[in-house]
Amino acid sequence: MTDERKKFYITTPIYYVNDKPHIGHAYTTIAADVVARLHRQLGEDVFFLTGTDEHGAKIAASAEKAGKSPQAFVDEISAKYSLTWDQLGIAPDKFIRTTDPEHKDAVKVFLEKLKASGKIYEGEYEGLYCVGHEAFIKESELVNGVCLDHKTKPEKIREQNWFFKLSEYQKILEERISHDDLIIRPPTRKNEVLSFIRQGLEDIAISRPNVKWGIPLPWDKSQTVYVWVEALFNYCSAIGYVSDPENFQRYWPADLQLLGKEIIKFHCIIGPALLLAIKEELPKAIFANGFFTLGGEKISKTVGNIIDPNDWVAKYGSDAVRYFVLREVPFGQDGDVSEEKLKVRYNSDLADGLGNLFSRTTNMIEKYLDGDVGEFVSPPKDLSGASDAFYNLDFSEGLVLIWKEIAWANQLIDKAKPWELVKTDPEKVKELLLNLTALLYDIAKKLAPVLPETAQKIKEILESGDIRKPEPLFKKIS
Repeated sequence: MTDERKKFYITTPIYYVNDKPHIGHAYTTIAADVVARLHRQLGEDVFFLTGTDEHGAKIAASAEKAGKSPQAFVDEISAKYSLTWDQLGIAPDKFIRTTDPEHKDAVKVFLEKLKASGKIYEGEYEGLYCVGHEAFIKESELVNGVCLDHKTKPEKIREQNWFFKLSEYQKILEERISHDDLIIRPPTRKNEVLSFIRQGLEDIAISRPNVKWGIPLPWDKSQTVYVWVEALFNYCSAIGYVSDPENFQRYWPADLQLLGKEIIKFHCIIGPALLLAIKEELPKAIFANGFFTLGGEKISKTVGNIIDPNDWVAKYGSDAVRYFVLREVPFGQDGDVSEEKLKVRYNSDLADGLGNLFSRTTNMIEKYLDGDVGEFVSPPKDLSGASDAFYNLDFSEGLVLIWKEIAWANQLIDKAKPWELVKTDPEKVKELLLNLTALLYDIAKKLAPVLPETAQKIKEILESGDIRKPEPLFKKIS
């Protein structure tokens, strides 16, 4: 029996395993998890992909520095990513590793198709190479001769490579992106991509000699495919490009790809051109989120100012970290984060806001209704607009709208003074508490994609039929 549900395929980038995950990686992956959960709530057939990118010269160098084989090194770091996502309540349908046999097999088929397309040729490259990006870079992309992302000078190299005729795709890419056949958001990123295309696309090297830790070209074993070329193909290999063609046909193309803005050139120009060359459909939409900064400096492994999300989870819990990163910075913009800011949000929004409303309501239900709310009716539709905001990736605004409801409910309790009203009109107090229960239940439903653990606790307690002094949702941290 075929699944007639609408499919929704969402991806994150696959993260480069030269070091452990940081809060910037978590940001994109939490957002993808929220969107996947939201679409599941809508009854759709969702496939959520994340994973790790494990080949390349930089990995081999990092492994050697650590005194390990490349495979042992990537096994260890990839496991840290997987564990971190578990700790953050992130639940992908698949966690792909580019060292997986099915990925390697798919890449070989992809490369053969690319060669058969007539769009690759052998040639010599001489120019600048950024080790941090593991990619060739133009002089115009440097600031004072330095790569902005990695704060390093690129190397000048000359070598024999296989090239892809990217220049032939300039017109079609500009048309597809201009007309939103390939949607790129936010608009600033779309304009950035179009500007880059209009400057003129040059052919690009897709292989390198003398890089042993990678996938060899099927027709030239002296060369390995560039790490970022094979990494871009993970979105196809993960859903069965070779291993399960029926599954691939079910889910491809990707409906939404989330990624950091530093890799839009690869995902919005090179990846689509390679797909066009092998006659596969392009992703439907790509959204590039901004950078986190710490004290104004971009958080990155290269700079060394990383925040380990596991440290925050251990202290504040996974839902609090999920809430903070999505509430603090509008998705798509850059923004400054710190533990101090997390602590403020935790105490004010979670403990004093949602936590306080939940405690007050349940305590009064126990005291004035003997713990029994009977049948309460939750609104059938989200009237706040929060779910629509989440659906449109405006997570911060969606949370603002929900917290307005929470603040309104807390003010309602203060004004109604049920502890006094119960002496003269217990029925009015019962009506108030039933309404507050319905509102809390509705808030829990809307928050479920963002705060899955907390939402589940609220729903279970309100559905229990016997509410007796539940534990606080969030205990204040001094």
